[in-house]
Amino acid sequence: MERRLFILQRLSAMVLAPLVLVHLGLILYAVRDGLTAAEILGRTQGSLGWALFYGAFVLAAAVHAPLGLRNILREWTGVGLRLINLLSLVFGLLLAGLGLRAVVAVVA
Repeated sequence: MERRLFILQRLSAMVLAPLVLVHLGLILYAVRDGLTAAEILGRTQGSLGWALFYGAFVLAAAVHAPLGLRNILREWTGVGLRLINLLSLVFGLLLAGLGLRAVVAVVA
């Protein structure tokens, strides 16, 4: 199981890397051009492309971050593995739920 989780975290990092770069580029573009929040929302509303982009971003982060947290908890605490796995799962589900809710709010 550990090997699979290791591979899953690395694969999620491979998905996240280009998404983060594009996201940061978009932030720089928006700030440089002085776009307001209303203008940004006007460009994202109803866009399937942005929904897919940020949906993939959220799901990749919801896989990647809990696995990292799991490793930190295993190395730095004396908490049992079963509890660590449960906490990591809950954290991942929370990230996915809140993130997808934000995507819907920005795109819908």
